[in-house]
Amino acid sequence: MQVLKLTGGHQPKISGKPAAGLTSLDRPTHVAEAPLAIHLMKPRLLVKAGDTVRLGQPIVQDKKNPAIILAAPGGGTIVDIRFGPRRVIEHIAIDLAEDEDPVRHPTYSEADIESLPRDEIVSVLTTAGLWPLLMALPFRAIADPETIPPAIWVWTEDMEPFGPDPAIYLADAPDAFDLGLKILKRLTDKVIVALHRRHQGLHGQMNGNQFVQFSGRYPAGDPGVLVYHTKKTTAENVSWYIHAQDVVRVAQLFRTGRYPVEKIVAVGGDAATASGHFKTRVGVAVSHLLANRFEDPELRHIAGGIFNGRRVAPDSYLGLREAALTVVSEGNTREFMALFNAGWKKPTYSNVYLSRLNSGEQQFDCNLHGGERACVGCMYCADVCPVRILPHLTYKAVLAEEVEEFLAHGLLDCVECGLCSYVCPSKIELAKTVMAAKVAYLNEREPS
Repeated sequence: MQVLKLTGGHQPKISGKPAAGLTSLDRPTHVAEAPLAIHLMKPRLLVKAGDTVRLGQPIVQDKKNPAIILAAPGGGTIVDIRFGPRRVIEHIAIDLAEDEDPVRHPTYSEADIESLPRDEIVSVLTTAGLWPLLMALPFRAIADPETIPPAIWVWTEDMEPFGPDPAIYLADAPDAFDLGLKILKRLTDKVIVALHRRHQGLHGQMNGNQFVQFSGRYPAGDPGVLVYHTKKTTAENVSWYIHAQDVVRVAQLFRTGRYPVEKIVAVGGDAATASGHFKTRVGVAVSHLLANRFEDPELRHIAGGIFNGRRVAPDSYLGLREAALTVVSEGNTREFMALFNAGWKKPTYSNVYLSRLNSGEQQFDCNLHGGERACVGCMYCADVCPVRILPHLTYKAVLAEEVEEFLAHGLLDCVECGLCSYVCPSKIELAKTVMAAKVAYLNEREPS
């Protein structure tokens, strides 16, 4: 077992973390597929409003690779196809029927899986719509089914304050998790499971797969961070990764022959009406998770991590991979006598406020507390970067369009954690700029 003590990163003292324990929610009336949440996918609609669909039926196809599809997370009638700016498909909502009439796929025993050829594993995952659960570094795009990765990393958590707890979402699924690992092992020879040291006893059997124990601050446990600190060759830069909860879903597909819908979602944040872990289903509505209590327009709903997640509307839905919902205040209220506030309860990375001496949890909001200014060379972004790429220099090279320079600074090593933007006293959107540069570089290399 390899032990990693990761440096860098940052663990802010945020209040409102999801409560322990698991609550089962009622069956929702609507679910949706959200193509917008699938990074770098170019979706093509296969259905229209008013169509009746079966559970697991293909409803979206990737224009870049037609073999990759997104399946209906429920059976029923399509009641809403919402488009965002530039006709981006935000979600395809389905009014669930009593009988969802699932699409049937082959079922396999554990013995069958151990002898299945790789092509058949790929075929089942792509046909069923679960292939997009597999992502590839360094661009975090959907993995290419026609390539064999140097490794597949199974990540359980990245120390994000509001992410789901693996001790909860894996508690009742050790057999399915182990079976999912066997399935992944048919895709490549090297499957690596990463667990935080506090969860080292979660699973005793790893079926011959490698096991990495890590410790550190957010985003320790992120696949990009793990690869950066363990790789021995540059070939490993294109490793694949998948979340541990999705490994369980892969196993359920092979066992039952139907699209797996069960999912555990963590809900947190100071402004959340209910905090905890909720057993629900893929494509659940934000309103269902919050029991329809979201009237306050001064709240922000974030799917995924608080530093790098996706802003969602109260009447929208979580995507295929998203397993966390955070609700925080916009922070638009004016502070009385702000100039004289020593900031005992104000979150900060620097030493400007007294909160650096406050060991208690602090309430976050979305107020930038200032406008963008020029970089002052404080090096805060370099201090927190988990892969030590000097984000401020990478940012300047991107603005100057110096391709070789920003690649040399480590643009492709960026794990998109968002910490550099969070700690920047000049309010510069470092992470947003670097992420956009990665996408632009990919599109230049592989024009559509």
